[in-house]
Amino acid sequence: MFRKVLIANRGEIAVRIIRACEERGLQTVAVYSDADRHALHVRRANEAYHIGPPPASESYLRIDRILDVAHRSGAEAIHPGYGFLAENPAFARACEEAGVVFVGPPAEVIAAMGDKVAARRRMKEAGIPVVPGTECLPDEALIAAAGDLGYPVMVKAAAGGGGKGMRLVRCPEELPSALEAARREAKAAFGDDRIYLEKVIPNARHIEIQILADTHGNIVHLGERECSIQRRHQKLIEEAPSIAVDDELRQRMGEVAIQAARAVGYVNAGTVEFLLDRDGNFYFLEMNTRLQVEHPVTEMVTGIDIVKEQLAIASGRRLRYRQEDIAPKGWAIECRITAEDPYNGFLPSSGRVVVLQEPTGPGVRVESGIYEGFEVSFYYDPMIAKLIVWGETRAEAILRMRRALREYRIGGIQTSIPFHQKIMDHTEFIWGTFDTEFLERRLGGGLAPRPEMEEWQRVAAIAATLVAHERGRRAIILSHERNGRTSPWKQAARIEALRR
Repeated sequence: MFRKVLIANRGEIAVRIIRACEERGLQTVAVYSDADRHALHVRRANEAYHIGPPPASESYLRIDRILDVAHRSGAEAIHPGYGFLAENPAFARACEEAGVVFVGPPAEVIAAMGDKVAARRRMKEAGIPVVPGTECLPDEALIAAAGDLGYPVMVKAAAGGGGKGMRLVRCPEELPSALEAARREAKAAFGDDRIYLEKVIPNARHIEIQILADTHGNIVHLGERECSIQRRHQKLIEEAPSIAVDDELRQRMGEVAIQAARAVGYVNAGTVEFLLDRDGNFYFLEMNTRLQVEHPVTEMVTGIDIVKEQLAIASGRRLRYRQEDIAPKGWAIECRITAEDPYNGFLPSSGRVVVLQEPTGPGVRVESGIYEGFEVSFYYDPMIAKLIVWGETRAEAILRMRRALREYRIGGIQTSIPFHQKIMDHTEFIWGTFDTEFLERRLGGGLAPRPEMEEWQRVAAIAATLVAHERGRRAIILSHERNGRTSPWKQAARIEALRR
């Protein structure tokens, strides 16, 4: 086992990886941009090194600077987390050439599965069912192929991920503009404007299988995750197991996921994603060659620390588990807490966190990258934390999540917490009858503004400003008291009471 690990990431996932390293007895190295100089992952690591200005292209995506830090710090391994360079084959290859262990699959596997069309082709050759679709073709050929596939169709970027370069097209008239927009977005996001079409599976659910594979040819799956609660192809709530998957289907999907991993020589942690139709048929969607945001729900039901297993596999150790040893228990749900305003079309919200009260208690887990006084930047992904709960049953997990969301307090910025509360109370979610179009169908534009919202935002802004300026805070309190008026903080407390 190596002794020092560099975490080439930031925020809550960097903190998560640091904790796993500490529990393995490993030293940790953080990297940070100007915007993250006071970030939580910087505080938690044994060492921290500056790598550039706030834009990711000048810091967290600079392979040369990260490898320079690895050399200067003596780090023997690099964990990429997710996002940024996690699925960049050039980064994995550069680590290998520099003599640093990349905690993930080989570069050639990342490259093979990163091209969605090439991945589909590999899966077909391995006898794995894939969603009907096309190769990468010129627009004229794609328009003709869409008629053969039948509408609706999904336009997708060949090098895509994270919902970039994707467009749902319901009729022929929408296709030309969707192709143009998808190519433009794919070029900007990935430097590759190749696109293709996939047939839309109606009322499908998004089910993924977590796998672990070592360098000795051993592969196991850790069961499925339900990831159908999505907004604009971005997952917001995940759970394990899925209410739509029984034991027989779970076994079949797990076997196919392992078959897919063997077909590409997969090593380390990965996820095979499927679309599941109403009749129990499932189709390969893509393979994520990295740790997933939603990995904690699998950890909660299996008791297996996936990040620790990644580190062990990267050091050359054999898997400690056989397939028969994997026995999921109970139910876990995860809510992605983002700095977005669900009452205003999910617009990003940046600013200083002036109040933070995280939920606790039995079966509650919070993975966070913020603290009171932390400045949430607009430079990076809006996800600031993950709230995960476990219960013996799905019903208990939902009730526990409701309780935990009520306890969660983040002041100074807008967050997605009210949105998650709405979903936990929604009949379709409770009964488990949702699919990937649930949010667009029911809450496409977010939450309707509340009558008291404008006043609450005004008072919160006043409070945040006064916390930052102590003299101003005291002066306004004295002014209100002299004139017999209620202070802004008492107003805020009253509004909070009304909200409850």
